[in-house]
Amino acid sequence: MEASFSEMRNELQSRDALWRRIQLECKQLHTELLKIREYKDMQEIQIKHQSSCVQLTEQLENKNTELLLSAQSQEHQREELSKINHVYREEQYHRSEQERMKTEISDLTEELHQKEITIATIMEKASLLERQLKMELEIKDKLLAKQQLLDLQYKVIKSENTHLKEMV
Repeated sequence: MEASFSEMRNELQSRDALWRRIQLECKQLHTELLKIREYKDMQEIQIKHQSSCVQLTEQLENKNTELLLSAQSQEHQREELSKINHVYREEQYHRSEQERMKTEISDLTEELHQKEITIATIMEKASLLERQLKMELEIKDKLLAKQQLLDLQYKVIKSENTHLKEMV
């Protein structure tokens, strides 16, 4: 009985160490997710992270099944269930964080799309205004040329008038 208890204690300590390593790995994966900025890389890491967490969850569920089958005392079972519930809460936390990040990426993508549309609209308006300015400039150039021609004609006529006055 005491040897069985010792084995179970060793098993618990081993699983506790495994759990701590799993927690550390999950935290490291989460940190890596926050550092990556490009959308495609973000999704690849999320897929890997989800796959890793699913595998870890499956491993934990398998370990949980083994422990529940081998556990003889109800107190021991409660402790194990408490640990497993903690794992599930952590898993849910990671999933909700992933969903939040997906939503944030989606929102940023939509915002970028809206800004691209705004830029395209502004560029179209700028192009239209540029064409209008060119047309107005051409009209003003023509009017200026016409004005200069009229000024020249006026000077010629004035000169002719002066010349005719002198002759008279």
